[in-house]
Amino acid sequence: MKLVYRILFFFLYLLSLLPLRLLYFFSDCLFFPLFYVVKYRRKVVEKQLDECFPEKSMKEKRDIERRFYHFFCDYLMEVIKLFSISKKEMMRRMEFVGLDEVRADLERENKKFCFLYLGHYCNWEYIASLAYWLPEIHCGQIYHRIYNQSFDDLFLKLRGQFGGESILMKDTLRRILTLRGQEKKVMIGFISDQLPKWENMNHWTTFLNHETSFFIGAERIAKQVDAALYYGRVERVRRGYYRASFECMALHPKEYSDYELTDLYARRLEEQIRQQPGYWLWTHKRWKRMKEDWLKWKEDNK
Repeated sequence: MKLVYRILFFFLYLLSLLPLRLLYFFSDCLFFPLFYVVKYRRKVVEKQLDECFPEKSMKEKRDIERRFYHFFCDYLMEVIKLFSISKKEMMRRMEFVGLDEVRADLERENKKFCFLYLGHYCNWEYIASLAYWLPEIHCGQIYHRIYNQSFDDLFLKLRGQFGGESILMKDTLRRILTLRGQEKKVMIGFISDQLPKWENMNHWTTFLNHETSFFIGAERIAKQVDAALYYGRVERVRRGYYRASFECMALHPKEYSDYELTDLYARRLEEQIRQQPGYWLWTHKRWKRMKEDWLKWKEDNK
């Protein structure tokens, strides 16, 4: 497995040395076979777009589909570029705004922890560069292990190169409680629009015309450690350039009822997806486990 990892890393590193404008040329070339020949997960994408946007015409939904695949090809090239991108180039292409306000909130409220709600929207791998912008804060992100060990190792290396910590999902609470003892303040990113397993489904909310279950760990742990909660609104400024802003959701999460903050996150993410739907990860089978199936699973596992 280590040999596969080294071969992959060497090949992708060499490819990453090419200028991004040339990688975008490869992206344009990749779109046609991916979309028309391989048809990578197109049935999944089309089904989900049809269900999420029943009010849109077929032409509008197919336009979204094509825009998504163009963006997805760009995303792949941008991830490859991460293998050799410099700090200066990374900070030029991924900008974070509103950090002074976040710092002021944490100081004023005497907060140790700040949690950031994120989605698989725009280039979520670039978010890990937040550590460049906040050297005085311990930055980290929760991650779900990739089944292929070589790719898991590659992405861990890419996400860790900026100085942030990757925390395995099952270790989240234990690690956060450990971080309470260190001097630095802590900011943790939660990409919470993934599909939970049956046993982790606790709450359902309407999201993109579906009854949808979200991970609720960010909300639960925020209440336990009194973390400030923000929504990370990531926008694509133009090809290769992104901007993330911080929208305060709760400085005192215990004041909110159970699941209220999760619902608020779902509303904000949905609003952003509806504005620019081509930048969400439509190839992910978001609704392969439905509420009625979960209710049956609960009944069978009493």
